[in-house]
Amino acid sequence: MRNASVPPRFVAPMIALGVLMAGCGQVPQTPAAAPEPAGSSASATAQPPAGAVPSKSAAAPKKASAPPVAASPGAPVAAGSAVKPQLVPELDPAAMAPGSVYKNPANGRNEVIVANMRRTAVLIGDSQSEPEAGWPRQGLAAMGYNVFFCGRGGTGYVASNGKTGNYIDALQRGDWQLPYGSPALVVIEGGGNDAARGATDAQIVANAERLIASLKQRYPGSKFAMIGTLARGINYGGGRRSQVDALLSTVAAKHTIPFISVGDWLTKYNLAKELADGVHMNSVGHKALGTILAGRLKELGLEAPVLPATSALPVS
Repeated sequence: MRNASVPPRFVAPMIALGVLMAGCGQVPQTPAAAPEPAGSSASATAQPPAGAVPSKSAAAPKKASAPPVAASPGAPVAAGSAVKPQLVPELDPAAMAPGSVYKNPANGRNEVIVANMRRTAVLIGDSQSEPEAGWPRQGLAAMGYNVFFCGRGGTGYVASNGKTGNYIDALQRGDWQLPYGSPALVVIEGGGNDAARGATDAQIVANAERLIASLKQRYPGSKFAMIGTLARGINYGGGRRSQVDALLSTVAAKHTIPFISVGDWLTKYNLAKELADGVHMNSVGHKALGTILAGRLKELGLEAPVLPATSALPVS
């Protein structure tokens, strides 16, 4: 006799029930880790299990950034610091003492503060102009100018003296410094050293052009004048000196600059006898030539401007 078989429709559910009972036991609990001793580095550096992704709430909180610390005097200030760097205020040239050197932001050059610039004549020249009692200075002073001299003996449009460059090089290199502001008159004197050292016409003209352009750019509101090369005259032994004087007159004319030719003054005014060394004047000669120069300046309308007695005399 056959055993009664379980109906097929009950087999599948019974198998599923057995599998469920075998696989759904309690998940084993991981034993709680023993507490770490105080100060142990393990608790501070414990890492989550491999593959675990920490939640945002579990991430370590960000430390508040420390407030910026003021830098000590002279120390650099870090980027983002609340400390504001102390800026050195720009100097006011009007408040600076005469003789002070001011770096002009307009051209980047050092310039000298001069009092009463509205009555100042800037004189660029050689050894004829360098002495305080030299005839070019005396002539300008007689016309009411305060003279500010730039130059050196042995120099010229092309000639240099070893320590100071020629006129344009000395200006550009800073061998001498021009005054700050706008002078009443700018005077260029010279040419004798260029004649003595064989400078060509082309060299003299080229450097004179450069010098005039630079000075006019620096002092666009000032009057200009040129004084030539002191000599005896082309027919009386003036030679190359008188030639350079005539050459410079053409340069001045091109730039509409009043020119005072002195290429024959030693003979014309009978002053060769007052030469101290064949080139430079003695005190009598300087005084005589200064008086003659003042007369020529007056004829050209180049007297110093007359200012009201109560007028303030600013730097510029």
